Amino acid sequence: MNKSILIIGACGQIGTELTLKLRKINGGNAVIASDIHEGNDELMNSGPFEFINAMDFERILTIVHKYRINEIYLMAAMLSATGEKFPEKAWDLNMSSLFNVLNLAKSGLIKKVFWPSSIAVFGPTTPKENTPQETVMEPSTVYGISKQTGERWCEYYFNKFGVDVRSIRYPGIISWKANPGGGTTDYAIEIYHKALQNGNYKSFLSKDTKLPMLYIDDAIEATIKIMDAAPESIKIRSSYNLAGMSFTPDEVAEEIKQSIPEFTISYQPDFRQKIADSWPKSIDDFKAREDWDWKHNINLEKMTKIMLENLSLKYQEL
Repeated sequence: MNKSILIIGACGQIGTELTLKLRKINGGNAVIASDIHEGNDELMNSGPFEFINAMDFERILTIVHKYRINEIYLMAAMLSATGEKFPEKAWDLNMSSLFNVLNLAKSGLIKKVFWPSSIAVFGPTTPKENTPQETVMEPSTVYGISKQTGERWCEYYFNKFGVDVRSIRYPGIISWKANPGGGTTDYAIEIYHKALQNGNYKSFLSKDTKLPMLYIDDAIEATIKIMDAAPESIKIRSSYNLAGMSFTPDEVAEEIKQSIPEFTISYQPDFRQKIADSWPKSIDDFKAREDWDWKHNINLEKMTKIMLENLSLKYQEL
């Protein structure tokens, strides 16, 4: 069967680059991008686009029929920091969008679903170092609560109705192409922009706040890899731990200084510090590596070079 893919939330940080990569692999017309607003020129010009509110089941159903969709990547969500400002809206969006997609798959219209979870499912009582796949989960944010609940529903729909849903727990995702989207790990994107714009950065997390991170190319590769894996190799139907690197704001700053010696950083933690303190410092993703051969390729040094080189070119063009 030829793939006909719908990406809901295609204009976000991960959605944009996932859409472009899937179009490169499957052909532009095979991947339908959708969101509540238009994306960048590259995304809009590379294939079909439809306006979709992820909470509007009838609209999603219309698009599924129109393009004979058989796979959905649900990337729409309200992230951690934004969700704390609008908790009920975050819950409604994150949960109703998931039910819409799971129920389409339950009906047989959709053959395969990708839904991202997050390290936000973990909480203050979770082991901080090498957080295991199966462990205590007492999330302290609406985003984390919605993701933990979503994991349980994904597993339920697989066990009860045979829905082929696949998921990974994203750590912080870093990219030079998209602007920060309201997440607690977004300092690790902002810091590169500020280093090039004015040579200094005020971090909203303390200097020694260590968090798990992943460069966008690795995140996209993992997402496509788990969806391409044989069903029998996907042994976890809640969500897989995923890891790449772990670092602190101070460590990022020191790496930036290798290229921009005059760069300075200061610290003024805000409400996001409490969120970050509830999350793991590093992740054990042994199961993903064992079950579907996951591995990451990009470390902090390599990522810093990529970020600074590409953002430098971006600012020169402005």
